[in-house]
Amino acid sequence: MRLTILGGGGFRVPLVYGALLGDRAEGRVSQVTLYDEDPARLTAMARVLRDQAAAASAADPAVRAPTVTVTGHLDEALRGADFVFSAIRVGGLEGRAADERIALAEGVLGQETVGAGGIAYGLRTVPVAREIARRIARGAPEAWVINFTNPAGLVTEAMAEELGERVIGICDSPVGLGRRIARLLGARPQEAWIDYVGLNHLGWVRGLRIGGRDELPRLLADTEALESFEEGRLFGAEWLRSLGAIPNEYLHYYYFNRDTVRAYQEAEQTRGAFLRDQQRGFYAEAGRAGTPAGAALAAWDRTRAEREATYMAENREAAGAPEREESDLESGGYEQVALALMRAIARDERATLILNVRNGSTLSVLDAEAVIEVPCLVDANGAHPMGVAQLPLHAVGLVTAVKAVEREILAAAASGSRADAVKAFAFHPLIDSVGVARRLLDGYVAEHPGLAYLR
Repeated sequence: MRLTILGGGGFRVPLVYGALLGDRAEGRVSQVTLYDEDPARLTAMARVLRDQAAAASAADPAVRAPTVTVTGHLDEALRGADFVFSAIRVGGLEGRAADERIALAEGVLGQETVGAGGIAYGLRTVPVAREIARRIARGAPEAWVINFTNPAGLVTEAMAEELGERVIGICDSPVGLGRRIARLLGARPQEAWIDYVGLNHLGWVRGLRIGGRDELPRLLADTEALESFEEGRLFGAEWLRSLGAIPNEYLHYYYFNRDTVRAYQEAEQTRGAFLRDQQRGFYAEAGRAGTPAGAALAAWDRTRAEREATYMAENREAAGAPEREESDLESGGYEQVALALMRAIARDERATLILNVRNGSTLSVLDAEAVIEVPCLVDANGAHPMGVAQLPLHAVGLVTAVKAVEREILAAAASGSRADAVKAFAFHPLIDSVGVARRLLDGYVAEHPGLAYLR
């Protein structure tokens, strides 16, 4: 099989390639094509993957590393693809840093997928994602598209306008959360049924069934256990018991918004600025001519470890939580979700995965085309959302409000309407003024060439 990665110079590409190296079954991926508009990033990433393949072969001569090719031409990258991973970042990390800075100057959150920053990112990403979807529909109509691009639910919904059920969004946050809860309850994660529902970065674990029995109430009753893992330390045992559920970590931005904004404003630099500076150093080191064998991979490993250790540092500060523990540093496993999704479709190996897919009739408060994040049954015909209990009223309010914001982003990106873009900002629960919404849009349009269509 042939896999094409759009955004092939992106930092997380080695996670995907590493998962492919461990796949020994028939029907495995034999060729990986990296597409990126930045030749320097492509060069650096190709060296990291070369080092990965060499290390894997040295450890086990039976490893068959997929061939890696690189290109800056989209149609060439898509030709003959069986699967397409979309992992683009429109505007780069410089754009993310600007999104955060402009929002914080107005006293609101600028995180890349939540609040003002997520809206700005969506407004400049959706037009590009729609064009990519059109090119895939023309150049690789039989390919399955797995979307990693943030905001993942919004971008998946935009691409589904062209690709229908052949685009599926994935995120590692629900996977990591479910894994941590299952292990606390003494279960193997793969043996637990996770009752999770919501939108991307806006969902809740409402139950965790082991052997047919819901064990979540046992965890909620145990304060020591609750406060022993990442989400428990972020939200606190008392609030989790009040909810009767474990929220996705990104809900900390909603439930503790004022505290988090203050922590972000007081930080030496925003997350986007930190990653921009950190990755600038990594790509310069990994892409340097004459880099000895293994050096690019070593640089990537060091950079990734620092990246994981500092993840959501401001939220932990706002919550008074300590630094991340070793168990929290483990990847959520989005690359394993992607591989499991590919296997299920390509080999008709049925699997149950939490994915971003069209709602259909799953959640009655949303229409059929709305992309939601829920457990899905996956087979050769794609991902099918499974029946879930309806959301409680407090969650309905957040989910429908944020989905309304996403719809205004989609409308603005299609029409170029400034009025629709202002509504996207003004409707968001974390933006408290139409005046602020207008100033935010002005600031983002002035900063980002990719938003010139909204002038």
